[in-house]
Amino acid sequence: MENLPTKTIGIVLIDGYADWEFGFLSGGAVEHMGAKVVFLSPGGKAVRSIGGLLAQPDRGIGVDENRDLDAVALIGSDGWPGPDAPDLAPLVSSVLERGGVVGGICAATVPLAKGGFFEGRRHTSNGREWIANIAGNYAGASQYSEVPNAVNDGRVVSAPGTAPVSFAMTFLSEVYPQAAEMLTGARAMFGAEHSA
Repeated sequence: MENLPTKTIGIVLIDGYADWEFGFLSGGAVEHMGAKVVFLSPGGKAVRSIGGLLAQPDRGIGVDENRDLDAVALIGSDGWPGPDAPDLAPLVSSVLERGGVVGGICAATVPLAKGGFFEGRRHTSNGREWIANIAGNYAGASQYSEVPNAVNDGRVVSAPGTAPVSFAMTFLSEVYPQAAEMLTGARAMFGAEHSA
């Protein structure tokens, strides 16, 4: 689209990241929104996906190296519920404090829950019981929405791992509200195969 401001979106990957959960987001952001997308990982180290794809991110997850981010999306991995999961709360807080957008899909909703970012916000994940079993009685648990698509509340977007299209379109609609109509059309186009 023409005349959209150039925004910088960070996409966080950790080992075991889900290959299918970020492609619509990163590709759509660059190709159609003209965004700058940067990939982040703990220490900026290479990470390998579930499918075996080795990614070399652009930078780490520190607050100081990411002060240019207008938005940040956390991509699912079986590593998020584990004891070695990185603490993303400082980065997420920094982006929100600047008026940015944050998002988590699949197991990457766990650090958002544990960090208190769902407090006062409607949200979703891979299932009410699933996230409760991992994150416990987290702040905002009562506002969980059992839906198959992405949820956006207060600039925090969440989605189950089965909803990469609605996650991407909802996230990008929040980052680029002036493109919401176009993104709604794209969501319908990608969803057509499921209504056949």
